[in-house]
Amino acid sequence: MTLREITQLLNGQVCIGESQLDTEITEAFASDLMSDVLTLTSTPMLITGLCNMQTIRTCDMACLSYIIIVRNKKPTEEMINLANDNGMVVITTEYSLFRTCGILYQAGIKSLF
Repeated sequence: MTLREITQLLNGQVCIGESQLDTEITEAFASDLMSDVLTLTSTPMLITGLCNMQTIRTCDMACLSYIIIVRNKKPTEEMINLANDNGMVVITTEYSLFRTCGILYQAGIKSLF
């Protein structure tokens, strides 16, 4: 499933990374604990409710390029600039973390664990 399809399913808004929306995504990881994100051994898409600079910095350290921020939270301009500098895609959705994960699971996105 492409990031474009994911964005449509989640009624999402692309904050940065529109040129990468044709990227195929097969698995995702959901967490608000950035310490858990740092333990990942693969590079899935992150789904999180944490919307601050630490999210972008942690994803950079963990080599994660695709971030979905839930609960209608909006990244700051500083976050968007840092994500852009690191070639990331940031998508927001009004849906909860639980609903977002359920929609993506039903659509065939696999859980990392």
